[in-house]
Amino acid sequence: MKLFSSILILGILLACNTSKKDTLDTHLFTNDLIHETSPYLLQHAHNPVNWKPYNDAALQQAKKEKKLIIISIGYAACHWCHVMEHESFEDIEVAEVMNKNYISIKVDREERPDVDQTYINAVQLMTGSAGWPLNVITLPDGRPVWGGTYFRKSDWINALEQIQEVYKIEPEKIIAYANRLEQGIKSMDLIELNTEDVDLTQFPTADIIKNFSERFDTKNGGFRGAPKFMMPNNFEFLLRQAVESNDETLLNYVTLSLDKMAYGGLYDQLGGGFSRYSTDEKWHVPHFEKMLYDNAQLVSLYSNAYLVTKKPLYKEVVEETLDFIALDLTNKEGGFYSSLDADSNNKDGKLEEGAFYVFTQEELEDLLEDDFKIFREYYNVNSYGKWEHNNYVLIRKKTNLEIEKEFNISHETLQQKKKSWKQTLLNYRNNRPKPRLDDKTLTSWNAMMLKGYIDAYKTFNNQEYLDIALRNAEFLAKNQLQNNGALFHNYKDGKSTINGFLEDYAFTIEAFISLYQVTLDEKWLNLSKEMTDYSILNFFDEEKHMFYFTSKEDPVIVSRNFEYRDNVIPASNSVMAKNLYKLSKYFDEPRFNEISKQMLKNVLAEVESYPSGFSNWLDLLSNFQNNFFEIVVVGDSASEKIQEFYSHYLPNTILAASNVENNAPLFKNRFVQDETLIYICENNTCKIPVKDSEIAIKSLN
Repeated sequence: MKLFSSILILGILLACNTSKKDTLDTHLFTNDLIHETSPYLLQHAHNPVNWKPYNDAALQQAKKEKKLIIISIGYAACHWCHVMEHESFEDIEVAEVMNKNYISIKVDREERPDVDQTYINAVQLMTGSAGWPLNVITLPDGRPVWGGTYFRKSDWINALEQIQEVYKIEPEKIIAYANRLEQGIKSMDLIELNTEDVDLTQFPTADIIKNFSERFDTKNGGFRGAPKFMMPNNFEFLLRQAVESNDETLLNYVTLSLDKMAYGGLYDQLGGGFSRYSTDEKWHVPHFEKMLYDNAQLVSLYSNAYLVTKKPLYKEVVEETLDFIALDLTNKEGGFYSSLDADSNNKDGKLEEGAFYVFTQEELEDLLEDDFKIFREYYNVNSYGKWEHNNYVLIRKKTNLEIEKEFNISHETLQQKKKSWKQTLLNYRNNRPKPRLDDKTLTSWNAMMLKGYIDAYKTFNNQEYLDIALRNAEFLAKNQLQNNGALFHNYKDGKSTINGFLEDYAFTIEAFISLYQVTLDEKWLNLSKEMTDYSILNFFDEEKHMFYFTSKEDPVIVSRNFEYRDNVIPASNSVMAKNLYKLSKYFDEPRFNEISKQMLKNVLAEVESYPSGFSNWLDLLSNFQNNFFEIVVVGDSASEKIQEFYSHYLPNTILAASNVENNAPLFKNRFVQDETLIYICENNTCKIPVKDSEIAIKSLN
């Protein structure tokens, strides 16, 4: 396969941003993507390439015409996807080569994570790494034979012509390679049933943390190297571990990381919200796209960290991030949009990454006048904060107290100045062309954001956060959840067209469990149970005791694999295992607990060598290793009493409460007329009930 290794793959670029062209009333070209709802697909609807969406009709056409398929995958916030579209897919010469010899299919990876993962695996096998834009050539039956990420026009044309020539003259070579690659894909992300008798309490967590810590960046926070991703689930586990083991050094590392991320240019110092990742080690220059899933998880993380530290910075981050979500990523129905692009038009009308967010020193001096001196020091309008083209990304180094002492001003004065700076600069910034919005709604990401609002409500007791959470939950229940417990994955313009994946079930179940805990409305808990039962029926492998990413109701794309390694988003299997653990207690379902424990055992072999890829599993392991409590409140004042627990960091608990007599497993025979009692239980065995929540909290040891 010398041909396949000889073609230059110019960059495996993990960050990506796709922009939508300003369209006129008439177009020279229109392809089949015009009928789609995905903003990313619609961006390519007027390319000269005869793009087709990923569906059975396109695949059948390839088989009928015996043509190779080009599968090109990206997403709406993908910068290098935009670049390749402009350089190649808008080019007539490129389109002629593609249209003559290939069936070309465009895929929004966020709409079809199943398609994306299959071909990501293929390119990883072929090249060692992969990213977006992802471009793969397959046989007419969809089995991959070649692929890579971003290609310059000349390299792309050359590759297409060479592969077509081989397919025409010696098709057996390509078919043989596809056969070998198919076996490789089927061996990836598979997992064996662990039948050993494992004592989870003796698993070497301390050694794993030590292994984990070797990658800690103790100067800038996060993990060493660049680009630098936030990995919120890693910090959720490390925060819990630090608190439960009373490890001050580990807690200091976690708070250092959260401080540095909040101080960095990664965080929008004016409008709130985080970009996807930093291109450098000090969190300075981000890849400027803002993704819903990052911000959702970070709202939860900073809310939890506030409970532990009471740092005002963390409250500010949560409030500003949720202001950003409400302003820019929320639709009229209560659903959440997917992302904001990194690219927008600069002063010259050309698309430029970060153009919306950065400032020149001259702009800042004109806008802030006498306050510029303090502002410059606060946000490093100097060599530390300089980026490119004489632009500055606002980034902090000093605390508020350090600035107050340096300029001899009070805390109140600095806060007033910050408020004035932000309003002035936002008014100016909002007159610039805005980054493009990906206004599709994804069930899994919405559920993450729903949980973020719930966690913020519990921490800060802001009723508005709960109201927004309830509105979103009702949106999901009305539009995405079907009567049989099945979910849809996507929603746009009143349409839900794609069946849900395991991630949709896992995150929605998790969010609805959390919503039950703050509303005490059993509707949400019962819906969680219904979706879990559906998932076991349609996704669960009884032999391996893991959940497939796709339902048995949907066609297989090359292979049907398990997603079990945590990444920037926790793996759907790890989230589902945690859900089962909690639901086993709410519904007294021993089988749920058994499945959860077996799933955890299945992944233990990999955990020690790659802890950062299993942080959510490690969080579940903590449930089995340490005391895990059911906090049950029963009585007339249960709703009020349960709120007294929210101001405490209690990761090793579930909450349940009822104002009336209730025969559910956690409440049975525990209601006493005219009393409100708090039961602290383990595995349905309870201590003597108390009336004082502080006494109950002290017993959680």
